[in-house]
Amino acid sequence: MIGFVGQYEHQMDAKGRVSLPSAFRRLGEGERFVLMQWERENLTLFPQAKWEELQQDLLDFRRKNPKGANQLRRLVANAVEVVPDKQGRILVPAGLQRGAGLSGAVLLVGAIDRVEVWDPERYDASVDGEGGDLGDFAHQLFG
Repeated sequence: MIGFVGQYEHQMDAKGRVSLPSAFRRLGEGERFVLMQWERENLTLFPQAKWEELQQDLLDFRRKNPKGANQLRRLVANAVEVVPDKQGRILVPAGLQRGAGLSGAVLLVGAIDRVEVWDPERYDASVDGEGGDLGDFAHQLFG
């Protein structure tokens, strides 16, 4: 698998639907996805195979950390299963839209094994705000 790479900006329609880029749809192979907000600034779209891996990790976490059950409930309660329609659109529920500050333009960013869904301005502020030298990081990975 090549993985989800690249970034694409699409408009969310009035019903909260946003088109997945064709490259992301191909990688998803018509699968179901799970959409959730586990980071404050953005949403994450997990393909079915990745979500199945994460489910096992979540169950293990719950068994080993009974005090963490409420955090797990909060995360999973707001997760939704989404299936692209014939036009390749997914529905982003209103609560998730509000949580990630989404309206109008939406940036879909490949993150190898998942897709991140961002408000473009939040994305720029987050990525630019991190600081650090991309050259050093890239050299460690590819150098």
